[in-house]
Formats: sequence, structure tokens, C-alpha cells
Amino acid sequence: MSSWPQESLTDSLIEQWEVIGSLLSGLEGDAWFSPTNLPGWTVHDVVAHIIGTESLLSGIEPPTTSIDVHTLPHVQNEIAAFNERWVEGLRKSSQPQLLAHFREITSRRAEVLRNLTESEWNAESLTPVGPAPYGRFMRIRIFDCWMHELDIRDAVGAPTVENGPRAEIAFEEITGALGFVVGKRGKAPDGARITFVLDGPLARELHVSVDGRAALVPALDGPATTTVRMSSELFTRVACGRVRAADHRDDIILSGDLEVGKRIVDNLAFTM
Repeated sequence: MSSWPQESLTDSLIEQWEVIGSLLSGLEGDAWFSPTNLPGWTVHDVVAHIIGTESLLSGIEPPTTSIDVHTLPHVQNEIAAFNERWVEGLRKSSQPQLLAHFREITSRRAEVLRNLTESEWNAESLTPVGPAPYGRFMRIRIFDCWMHELDIRDAVGAPTVENGPRAEIAFEEITGALGFVVGKRGKAPDGARITFVLDGPLARELHVSVDGRAALVPALDGPATTTVRMSSELFTRVACGRVRAADHRDDIILSGDLEVGKRIVDNLAFTM
């Protein structure tokens, strides 16, 4: 079975946009300007960013801005600079205008997705992870939009249960990077066997073996040399760079090789 089945991913992405739209429709006044866990961005800015990415995929150029976005302290690369052009360009939009813009562009994108042929869905495209099928890109879009839903909820104190089909799809993007994170960023030594035990809405065990290179595996071939325990909510936010493990030491339990465990959780973030 394909990792990016067209019908289910299309339905999930459209549903994700609808969920965000419903969440935004309940926000009033200053809630739109609540700071998020993303440096320099408010809820208003996160919505502008989503609009910008879907506009890019619709062939729409970003608006001109009166400032050089490269000078902003949270802009570290060209992708961030592109994102910031949309954020700055839409900064003066009122909340109703921004919500209407969000609904218009996601409605346009939904129509495009529903009418894609199978060959178009599987065609190689330029994606955030390099050349890959267009359907792979749309799975990344579900991940990105799901995370931004959580960014908004965290900012305004709107809780949700973080599981279900959209969450499972998004979580595949996180777990898919775990071998790289453990091996390259966490520098787990050859022979290490790492188990992540997650509780909460996305409860599961994740295993990484290091044999020359680190890889996510269904099960370990021996005892874990390091075990990391935390909630799936915290794991998601640390892995996606929203919070730092160092600020949540009491919520993370390490056992086995503690030095390796600490190095892994301190370098768990894989997103830019």
C-alpha cells in the first residue's frame, strides 16, 4: 500500500483545513495576536503562513513588503524568508479578512486536489524533503497544518485530543525522521538500542537501532541501552521544535545510558 494514498490523504488534508477554519471562527479580538511557540509569530502570523504555502502551491506570488525580512532575528534561511514575506504582507489584514482569505485559498486548493489525476498525484515534485511524489508533499502538508492547529490551540488555550487519523498521518512525518535525529543529531553510538515509550493520545513504543547508521525498527533485537519516557504531546512539541526538552526535565524519564538519552532529547527537534 502506498504511503500517500490519494483519496484518504486528500480527505484528511481538506478536513484539517476545515478544523482550523472552525477553530479560527471562534477566536475574537486579541486572541488572534496571542504569541505562539514559533519565534516571532502570533496566531495571526501562523494563519498568514498557511495561506502563503497554499498560495505558493496555487502559483500565487507573495505580496511585497516594506521591510527586508532577512533582517528579522527569527529568519535563519531562505525558506523562512519566503514564509515571512507572506506573514509581513498580510499583517495589516483584519481578522475577518484573514479568515476569509484562509477559507478562499483552502477552498481553491481543495478543488484542485479533488480533481487531480492519479498520474498528477504520483508525479515527481519539488517538496520540503527534496524531489518526491506530489502525494508525499500533501502528506507533509497534513503534518504542517496539524502542527499549526496545535500551535494555535496552545497559544489560545483551546485544548483538543491529539489523536485520530490526521494525527496518525502527521505523526508518520515525525517518526520518519527519528533515525536521523537519534544517529546524526543525538550522536547515539554504534550498537545503541533506543526505545521511546510514549503515553497519552498517541501512546506507542518507538525503537531505534544503531548499526553503522541509526534506523527506526519494529522491535529491538535485545534490551534497550537507553529508554526515553514522556507523553506523546510533549514528544510532538519537542520533536517539532516548539519547546525545549531542557525546560521539561521533570516530564521526561530517562533510563539506561543517561548521557546518550539526554543528548538525544536535547537534539530531538527535526523541523527548521
